[in-house]
Amino acid sequence: MANSNISRQRLLNQHIAAAPFEKPADVVNWLVAVQSQDYFGAKWALGLRLRQDAHDADIDRAFNEGSILRTHVMRPTWHFVMPADIRWLLALTAPRVHAVNAMMYRKLELDSTTLKRSHKALIKALQNGKHLTREELSEALEKAGVAEAKGQRLAYLVMHAELDGLICSGPRRGKQFTYALLEERVPPVAKLKRDETLAELARRYFTGHGPATVQDFAKWSGLTSGDAKRGLETVKDQLQHEALNGSEYWLSPTLSPAKVASPTAYLLSVYDEYITGYKDRSMIAAPGVVAKLFTMGAALTYVVVIDGQIVGSWRRTLDKEAVVIEINPFKRLAKAEQRAVAAAAQRYGRFLEKHVVMA
Repeated sequence: MANSNISRQRLLNQHIAAAPFEKPADVVNWLVAVQSQDYFGAKWALGLRLRQDAHDADIDRAFNEGSILRTHVMRPTWHFVMPADIRWLLALTAPRVHAVNAMMYRKLELDSTTLKRSHKALIKALQNGKHLTREELSEALEKAGVAEAKGQRLAYLVMHAELDGLICSGPRRGKQFTYALLEERVPPVAKLKRDETLAELARRYFTGHGPATVQDFAKWSGLTSGDAKRGLETVKDQLQHEALNGSEYWLSPTLSPAKVASPTAYLLSVYDEYITGYKDRSMIAAPGVVAKLFTMGAALTYVVVIDGQIVGSWRRTLDKEAVVIEINPFKRLAKAEQRAVAAAAQRYGRFLEKHVVMA
């Protein structure tokens, strides 16, 4: 299995290159969790995997209805997750995130007494179906005697409550995000044992993101290397694996051979799972490109992908009627590649329901 086959196989397996999904929830369910601190970028990460008649408003509608949720899970950042998965994902990964956050909790003087008071105030403020903005939560916390509930301190108070499974995303109010009580937003489900959740996360990661290594799984999930290995060990008989350059890549046994038309281009969003879903990016970028991405901040960059390989970055500027797209190639693109990039830009414009202007 060559590097190019891995990258193209991932394009297919993540439903970027083939078999688009019908609904936003289908994408999130397949990928388990989709990094979404950049909400607008994350909407395109879902849209890229949907039918070409899907629009930005479809993602907003799914989010507001609660068919997909947004919360802190796996790592100290937001992800889109499914209502059916949110509780077991938190039970499995929140302790690890709390451990990562421990230094900040101490720095911000968020001791057990403060956190207990904060949780109680948040529950009281949100109960009976209320959906409040972060500013409104700040007011409720300070009214309850939680001092300095603003800025970074507020962010970690709210994150702690998300990680403890008390609150999650509510519907947006105009352009503002709101929070809701998790128990009121999501129907109860049967609890899973920890070994069951490890196995479930491993199975679905390698099925939805493969070919991938156990190191990729540990990085993506935020689990320790030991837990990542235990999860894989539990489900490896349900997967196939292939060796390349001394590493073992695991994937679904039903995955078809990679056949992607060439050249085919995609404009990937910041934090797209095609980038953030793996520790080793050498499969999707030449050595010089990897170095360039490192200096740019790979996870913070909107990238252009042709035939599975990162070949440039892009940026967008929105106005009322149009989206202006500027392409920054890392190499000289052939005419066929330029046409493929232009087609990818048009697809993004259709998603936004805006006219595309190439800068």
